[in-house]
Amino acid sequence: MSAQSEKLPRWVDYGLIPLLNLAAALLVSGLVVLLIGENPLEAVYWLVQGSLGYSEGIGFTLYYTTNFIFTGLAVAVAAHAGMFNIGGEGQAYVGGLGVTLACLALDHYVPWYVTFPFALIGAAVFGAAWAAIPAYLQAKRGSHIVITTIMFNFISYSLMAYLLVRVFKQPGSMQPESRTFLEGGRLPFIHDVAGWFGIEMASSPLNLSFVVALLACVFVWALIWRTRLGYAIRTFGTNQDAAVYAGMNLSRIIIITMMISGGLAGLMALNEVMGAQNRLLLDYVTGYGFVGIAVALMGRSHPVGIIMASILFGMLYQGGAELAFEMPKITRDMIISIQGLVILFAGAMEHMFRPALVRIFTSRHDDLGQEA
Repeated sequence: MSAQSEKLPRWVDYGLIPLLNLAAALLVSGLVVLLIGENPLEAVYWLVQGSLGYSEGIGFTLYYTTNFIFTGLAVAVAAHAGMFNIGGEGQAYVGGLGVTLACLALDHYVPWYVTFPFALIGAAVFGAAWAAIPAYLQAKRGSHIVITTIMFNFISYSLMAYLLVRVFKQPGSMQPESRTFLEGGRLPFIHDVAGWFGIEMASSPLNLSFVVALLACVFVWALIWRTRLGYAIRTFGTNQDAAVYAGMNLSRIIIITMMISGGLAGLMALNEVMGAQNRLLLDYVTGYGFVGIAVALMGRSHPVGIIMASILFGMLYQGGAELAFEMPKITRDMIISIQGLVILFAGAMEHMFRPALVRIFTSRHDDLGQEA
């Protein structure tokens, strides 16, 4: 049996291995910082201070975290079915179209809390519909889900660029964007919500979609581990032959799972389009869908792990901006490199420490057995 398939204690698999991967990424990043003549400990200080050291920084960190939770959950749901949804970027992008249509249609007439359910449904439905096409191609035509989902990312870029230039762009404007939503199409910021209760908070783009992201984590947990569909998804992902023997409809599982995955990715548009920007912009997704892959891997496709991994990447995004400001020799490109190292160790090299840990815990188990 390979080291990757060996069972480890849950605290090792879900806790120690991600921490070791993160430590390795930070160690390599520290060496890079040292090579350019800067103090790695000072860099870590500004990274943490910029992301968690003051209330505005915390707000920005959680704002980025919201995006990563949605895209991480999207990858995780597909992963439980043994599928690698690499199309979260495009699904989130097209989800923005559903949000925009709801906001443009209703913001003149109703308050935000009436528009919001329609925007949420629009984001989920458009994201799910975009994921359903690759799902159908795999289920009915045998196409590989990785190839089709990544190709649909590029199709979504072209589709949205066309719509923003030809359909949504305002007359006389040179910007490829929709009109700015009125109050009826804007999610309240968390600092505004806190103000309703007399609590003073620093301004940040953090908005009510953060609450939706947390509820989505509860939904995914309940779906995967507390429903018949979730059991079917996990069975299909673990052993397709067993799923066939049990009489499960494999095509149905593929299509439904990918639609749920795409719907979760589409919900990311609530944070960006209705929450922060209040309009549909070109390229507003900016890589969040791809980072969601690393978030799901680091979080072991479990909602709690995804929340923790999302906070980490939120810290890297927000703290990285502060770090580049306080230590100019560490450029924005270097910050992206540090983020890339975390993604590398959390994703492509996630099994780097597993073989050694399997040997350690296997030998320990054997020693305990001999003593008994």
